Amino acid sequence: MKLHLVDGTYELFRAHFGMPAQSAPDGRPVAAVRGLIQTLLLLLRQDDVSHVAVAFDHVIPSFRNELFDGYKTGEDAPADVLAQFELAERAASALGLVVWSMVEFEADDAIAAAAARWADAPGVEQVVICSPDKDLAQMVRGDRVVGLDRRRKQTVDEAAVRDRFGVAPASIPDYLAFVGDAADGIPGIPRWGAKSAATMLSRYEHIERIPPDPADWDVKVRGAAAMAGTLAERRDDALLYKQLATLRLDVPIRETLDELLWRGVRRDEYTALCDELGFGGLASRPHRWYD
Repeated sequence: MKLHLVDGTYELFRAHFGMPAQSAPDGRPVAAVRGLIQTLLLLLRQDDVSHVAVAFDHVIPSFRNELFDGYKTGEDAPADVLAQFELAERAASALGLVVWSMVEFEADDAIAAAAARWADAPGVEQVVICSPDKDLAQMVRGDRVVGLDRRRKQTVDEAAVRDRFGVAPASIPDYLAFVGDAADGIPGIPRWGAKSAATMLSRYEHIERIPPDPADWDVKVRGAAAMAGTLAERRDDALLYKQLATLRLDVPIRETLDELLWRGVRRDEYTALCDELGFGGLASRPHRWYD
């Protein structure tokens, strides 16, 4: 079997920017939820999809905001899409999917914890992380745990991670600490660009293993002395940024793998939601019902 772990937050934002505006009969914005339902139904029609869970950032701030004031807060996110998170979780649940609503942790943490927990479980052929988020690249392992960019129809295995970033999946948090991640509010370390960071991490793997004296570096990078000086001055910052970029594997997940088996759409719950939101055209779209 394949286990599909869906980044519901990403899918909701993608739907928001890809769908025309729509309001429910009571005036609430619902275009993103409609798009989410459509894309999840498409996923569920695939022959290789059997066990599925969807993770959402129920609230955008997480424990990482307590570690770093500059970490993402969601303040710049469109109000219309933020208002649809609760409906999105209801919709995914009505579709018969296991939903993880993150408050203290982030959706990526839940996905990472699930991937780590079940990658080697009996009967699991592959874990498919349905998200293009570069944070999740750290969870890729050979072709056993892969990423899937559904919009581009690209599967990302370990070789693809190395091709894109120049480092192994295990070094992704270190890489993001150096180069920064604007989407998450991680500023990065001056003088450590993508090429130089990849060169160093492909040799030393982690920030902690990089010798402080550039004379001890056995790889050549331009501006080594300046890079070493900046790292010496900003080492604590670099390690903090790495901590921010490192996904947590201790998210409490109550479900067993068997409980992630998708049995069908919950007819009464789903049709009632479609009536409430004005999605008449979607009411008969599911191909499998679970009454």
